[in-house]
Amino acid sequence: MPNTKWLFNRLKAMSFPEITWRLSQSYLQKKEKRIFKPEPISVTAKVFNKSLKNLLPHEELFFINLRNSDFSFITSLSLLGGYDYELNKKNWHCGFQTNNQWPKTFSYALDYKQRDDIGDARTNWELNRHLQFALLAKNYAASGKKVYLDEFEALFNDWNKENPFLWGISWTSVMEFALRLSNWCYTYCFLKGAGGARSELLEELRIGIINMTDYVARHYSRYSSANNHLIVEAFAIAQSGVLFKHKPWVDLGISLLTNELPLQNYTDGINKELSLHYQSFYMEAMGLTLRLLQKNQYPVPGTWIPMLEKMCQYMSDCRGTFGEIIEFGDNDEGKILDLTGRDWNHYEYVLGLFSFLLPAGYIKNITEVNENLAWLFNLSDFNKVKTKPLYKPQANVCYREGGVSILRSRDKRVLIGIDHGELGFGSIAAHGHADALSFQIFVKGKPLFVDPGTYIYHTDLKSRNEYRKTKNHNTVCIDGHDQSEMLGAFLWGKRAESRLLMFRDTKEDVFLVTEHNGYYPEIHRRTFTFNNMDELLIEDEFKTEAIKELNFILAPGVEIETDNKANAIKIRLKKLEAKLSFNCFEKIEFFIGKTMVSQKYGKQSQAPKITVRTSGKVITTKIKL
Repeated sequence: MPNTKWLFNRLKAMSFPEITWRLSQSYLQKKEKRIFKPEPISVTAKVFNKSLKNLLPHEELFFINLRNSDFSFITSLSLLGGYDYELNKKNWHCGFQTNNQWPKTFSYALDYKQRDDIGDARTNWELNRHLQFALLAKNYAASGKKVYLDEFEALFNDWNKENPFLWGISWTSVMEFALRLSNWCYTYCFLKGAGGARSELLEELRIGIINMTDYVARHYSRYSSANNHLIVEAFAIAQSGVLFKHKPWVDLGISLLTNELPLQNYTDGINKELSLHYQSFYMEAMGLTLRLLQKNQYPVPGTWIPMLEKMCQYMSDCRGTFGEIIEFGDNDEGKILDLTGRDWNHYEYVLGLFSFLLPAGYIKNITEVNENLAWLFNLSDFNKVKTKPLYKPQANVCYREGGVSILRSRDKRVLIGIDHGELGFGSIAAHGHADALSFQIFVKGKPLFVDPGTYIYHTDLKSRNEYRKTKNHNTVCIDGHDQSEMLGAFLWGKRAESRLLMFRDTKEDVFLVTEHNGYYPEIHRRTFTFNNMDELLIEDEFKTEAIKELNFILAPGVEIETDNKANAIKIRLKKLEAKLSFNCFEKIEFFIGKTMVSQKYGKQSQAPKITVRTSGKVITTKIKL
């Protein structure tokens, strides 16, 4: 059970209508508990809602390119956190971070948050999203080899046996229902299109998709929980509606997506989660939905295309010439469809997906992006994409409303990202970090000054918090406090408010003035001046003489050499070098230490950290690259 303090803070983040809705959901869950707890039953046993029992799938409406000749036959997935798929492919209740298992109890009574005794629920959910089901079905459709069909059927039967409806960890999140049923939809379409699968197997898939979609349509996220989860849930409802030609599901899914589009995104194209990964995840759901609407000639809401174009432009602007990417906020590496089984670049895939769907292209070498695209689009689609104008990222761009600025040197060698946006989306700002006015720098595609990353969600709360703390970002920490108040792993209280005061872009330089009030009555004002080539000047201004710590988080492998007399530090990463020099009227102290960074979810490594401590009111940092 959640602790009393967390529950109180969570209730404070809710409106009265939300509390009323949650009570109605609790009543619905009690009814479901009376039905499904006494006698566990597979989700594929029968259609639970009798009014839906006659729905029939129309696999041709998914327009899968079964003539695709560009495919792989990998069957061993790259599991989240680097765990071995072959050892765990039937380990549906695995705790992963421990040797313990998630209990096979009724899901409404299963507390999965911060379970150090078992493990991280997010890691387990990845296996239970059934990306591997669609992958194996694709392998069968591509090769005609029964070994892939047999492998899928063995996993499918085992999962249904071990995971009765609403029992266990795989049924604890509505979004997990949505991701699973989406992969079941693609699995069905591949198997039916290829032929040769048992009719009983296809019938079980049909029943399972109907039951899960009906559940999501009754329980989708709302109010303060209505973030990217709702988008994925709405996508899954609409997708099933198309597959079954069931208009109520299509209408509900499209209505939710349309209503949320202006609520969850700034008008300049930045998602309000303030996390590039969650923007990409959101966009994949929108893109897969848009594809089905376009292919089946459904009307596309008028607000979709203009907003999605802006979202693609922002994501493109965050990408560097060498493939590097500016990312702030959480990243749990979530994806909806994976027909490759390999690690791949989600941002390139999503931009490739939208290159087929929008007037412009966003990826130059579209045929080399991702195998998913070769199954979703045919040769004619690929030829058409190649004729579209290609969006070119802007040299220097300020997203004033979303709160991110991206700077590039004239030779494209240097890429800088600056965060001057809000903490995150809605009353809980679930995926935000206390990183106001922080920055990142890449040189020749190599990271020098980095964001620490995410590491893990539902276990090791101390580490979860460390990766969100102000002191572990490239910004200023005052008196050891965070800019914003953490109340839980996905819950914030008092938060810093950021403002952009000025942005000026000339041939000579780029000039930004930003500030935040996270330490009110102290105000932190930070000015960035970039000479468009190789020098970034940062000026931090304060009103009081409180102790400030300027933190610089460096990439793993960076070497540091200090020069205390000159108030300077040299850093080196292989052949790349940079020099930091500092100027302040008051005394400056240098501290060279270590911190942890996470470049992949579930994994962490040690990295150097520079801390500059002073009581001065104005501190100037020059970074020569």
